[in-house]
Amino acid sequence: MTRLGAFWASSVGKKTVMAVTGLIGVVFVIAHMIGNLQAFQGAQRINAYGLILHGPLNELLWVVRIVLLTSVVLHVLAAYQLTIRDRAARPVGYARREPQVSTLAARTMRWGGVLLLIFIVFHILHFTTGTIRPAGTVLEGDVYANIVGSFRVPWVAAFYIVSMIALGLHLYHGAWSSFRSLGAAPASPHPLQRRLTLAVALIVSIGFALIPVAVLAGMLRGGH
Repeated sequence: MTRLGAFWASSVGKKTVMAVTGLIGVVFVIAHMIGNLQAFQGAQRINAYGLILHGPLNELLWVVRIVLLTSVVLHVLAAYQLTIRDRAARPVGYARREPQVSTLAARTMRWGGVLLLIFIVFHILHFTTGTIRPAGTVLEGDVYANIVGSFRVPWVAAFYIVSMIALGLHLYHGAWSSFRSLGAAPASPHPLQRRLTLAVALIVSIGFALIPVAVLAGMLRGGH
């Protein structure tokens, strides 16, 4: 077995892969959120942003997509294999278990991760490929109209908002766990004192959720 294979086969290796790919995801969602929030500056601004991404930066965008897709696959695969390994090591659960440090974010990591995986697939089919069209016609190049039209559909807006809550919880526990796996953060008996990860989780989840909320509230208007 090669060193790389041995590294991947070990639990430490899988946790390291999860940490690195998770941090790649954190950087992406922050950048993506900043770009999306340009919708509050009007149709012209967000549409110009979309043209830049699919014009001069299109080749770079494809590199980013490949890196992200690889990161997601490795992240999910490592998480799944670690879960199976953990269950195999402890086939009989504790009758009563009260972890010393437990938060809602920690307890919902696995199910939240499944929801986020479903959301990622839906999001790509919705806004990237246009395969799913809950609002009907997709207007080529009109990012603003597509955003407003889509989030006027209540179930679409609700699904995005719930998914962003799951993202916030996942980021809160996952980002801290990533730093800890990489040795950059010590174990903490006080999870609510993880101020940096709490701030990132709140900013990202609220930042993304603001857009569907604003459309439902009539703050963002226009589109079809």
